[in-house]
Amino acid sequence: MTATSQTWPDARGRFGPYGGRYVPETLMAPLEELERAYEAARADAEFMALLDAELKNFAGRPTPLQFASRLTEHLGGARIYLKREDLLHTGAHKINNCLGQGLLAVRMGKKRIIAETGAGQHGVATATVAARLGLECVVYMGTEDMERQRLNVSRMRMLGAEVVGVNAGSRTLKDAINEAMRDWVTNVRTTHYLLGSVLGAHPYPRMVRDFHACIGREARAQILAAEKRLPDTLVACVGGGSNAIGLFYDFLGDASVKMVGVEAGGRGTGLGEHAARLAFQAGFSGARPGVLQGTYSCVLQTPDGQIAATHSVSAGLDYPAVGPEHAWLAEQGRAEYTAASDEAAIDAARTLARIEGIIPALESAHALAEIILRAPKMRREEIIIMNLSGRGDKDMEILSKYL
Repeated sequence: MTATSQTWPDARGRFGPYGGRYVPETLMAPLEELERAYEAARADAEFMALLDAELKNFAGRPTPLQFASRLTEHLGGARIYLKREDLLHTGAHKINNCLGQGLLAVRMGKKRIIAETGAGQHGVATATVAARLGLECVVYMGTEDMERQRLNVSRMRMLGAEVVGVNAGSRTLKDAINEAMRDWVTNVRTTHYLLGSVLGAHPYPRMVRDFHACIGREARAQILAAEKRLPDTLVACVGGGSNAIGLFYDFLGDASVKMVGVEAGGRGTGLGEHAARLAFQAGFSGARPGVLQGTYSCVLQTPDGQIAATHSVSAGLDYPAVGPEHAWLAEQGRAEYTAASDEAAIDAARTLARIEGIIPALESAHALAEIILRAPKMRREEIIIMNLSGRGDKDMEILSKYL
């Protein structure tokens, strides 16, 4: 098998050497239950029809593929298209996965949902779906992230979710995941853990990918309708990696389509200054294979194997590990991974706002920063699709400090 065969993960939940299930014994049974339930649901035409209806009528799919004409003219070079996930209900791609897992929780008879969140968009989407489906909802969030994403904390509480602040560790996404997993161990019979990215123990990386694969399926059909051919390059930001794999997945078998994931370059290349796990060629230090929060992947670590501190202006990219499928795509050379600095992301957000009238999430702005570098060097007939994974309302307090 190859990285482009679209058959990963294997039966053990592994993408090459990455992935798997590294959890306490108390979580093995619920993970196996979840895997069985998901396999049954995805084979159930009635379940899939219900999910499609919710994605269309509640979330707002399909999202447009917009030709960014003024940005293209401004940069010169390649033609740039934006996959407008920011136009979905709740303002980001996160609603795709939350609807899928929420409906699966109902199917499994779970009455309570827990989740973790960094930038808050996954928490808002989870709280939204819980309200839609009549489920109890608890969201864990690092207190550092709660401070810089206060608007999303208010939105979650408005939707009826309990937001639990986490003061441990770096007080960011990693620590929120730890607390959510402790809750799940304690309440596993009544509770579904709605994990927000292509992270964690099998079946989460595959399941979350599958719920976001609609992004790439739509983009493929839309670009063929608009340009009568496939794009040359796909670009998306990568924190855990759900929006990126959602765009990439339907194109994995197309060798002519280049894929670029953009990580958080933060304020420097030294350990603790960034959150770049796969951007080895760009000189970012500290990542090597290891286990974190249920999966084997590339993890930022100190020389003695401790999980390293990270930094990003974007709360949604500030995580020391990356989804195992991305680690495998990087190892196989199927996708390229680079990083954009805090400053470059902020400049990119300003550029898109003033040229196209779109304020992107700071996560998405990292992908745009790479396009600003790359597009002018490409030929005018070449085509780039960027996943505009979220809107920037949540980041206005941060952006206003720089602007």
